[in-house]
Amino acid sequence: MSPVTPPGLDTERLRGHLDRVLPGLADGALDARLIEGGRSNLTYSVTDGTSRWVVRRPPLGHVLATAHDMRREYRVIEALHPTAVPVPAPLLLCEDASVLGAPFYVMEYVTGTPYRTAEQLAPLGPERTRAAVLSLVDTLVELHAVDPGAVGLGDFGRPDGFLDRQLRRWGKQLDASRDRELAGIDELHTSLGRALPRSPAPTVIHGDYRLDNVLLGEDDRIRAVLDWEMSTLGDPLTDLGLLVMYSAPLDVAGSPISTTAGAAGHPSPGELIERYAAASGRDTSALAWYTAFAWFKLAVILEGIHYRYTLGQTLGSGFDRIGDLVPVFIQHGLTTLKEG
Repeated sequence: MSPVTPPGLDTERLRGHLDRVLPGLADGALDARLIEGGRSNLTYSVTDGTSRWVVRRPPLGHVLATAHDMRREYRVIEALHPTAVPVPAPLLLCEDASVLGAPFYVMEYVTGTPYRTAEQLAPLGPERTRAAVLSLVDTLVELHAVDPGAVGLGDFGRPDGFLDRQLRRWGKQLDASRDRELAGIDELHTSLGRALPRSPAPTVIHGDYRLDNVLLGEDDRIRAVLDWEMSTLGDPLTDLGLLVMYSAPLDVAGSPISTTAGAAGHPSPGELIERYAAASGRDTSALAWYTAFAWFKLAVILEGIHYRYTLGQTLGSGFDRIGDLVPVFIQHGLTTLKEG
């Protein structure tokens, strides 16, 4: 069988570059396959028949380099690898677009399973499910305990005014796709702005931290945290708020949001918050704001998808239902903020 060359990755050119930069790493022709499930940057599994690696590159036809910054993603993995945070070992960064048509990096291939739904978790049983989700919290505590300056990430973001900028950014995203009335969306945005909490000391944050962005080993412990493209320096409770949002039961038919909350043994959002607070020592009394903000962001993202669907700019099935889900997320955000 001849080697596979998927779109966006020329295996011969990759092999030539590896031979120049890391001679002896690869032995033989390379076979590459696209790893499904990525949301933005493209991820490939590459093997020479003996060893295996992962290659990450921007999506085909990407426009904004800053939105798919390989250097930034590689930098945070390289900085965190010596710490207690489990990340794949970084091998090389190539910013020469002439090799593959875009910058890319190569990292260690880590074996493990990403769990995206309650159905996928079900075979583990209640005790193992509980241990797996709690380990997710423990790893988040480890990430937020890293001293950014000590690992060379002191200039990785602009933490001052982080929450205010985030709220304004997502408000602009909403305006860019606003073509219908959405009851409650402006109330939610305004209420979040009025109740802006005081951020704790900034840390490295992941930006999209949840169970399906990590690989679990057979011992139900996290082998690697993946998808660092949204990482920066900022308010650590935004990571926790997003994790809590994804851990809330969401009984909505056709929802595009992956949630594992319905799995037997899955800890409640309250248990996740309590465990994080106890291990990190951070005050989580304002966590309702962060969770409501996560609901707002997801509502904006879904509305953007719906808007592109109305313009005929989406491919695939299921997009016709997404517009009906946006009000559900708005209501969750309003309820969370009021009850908090």
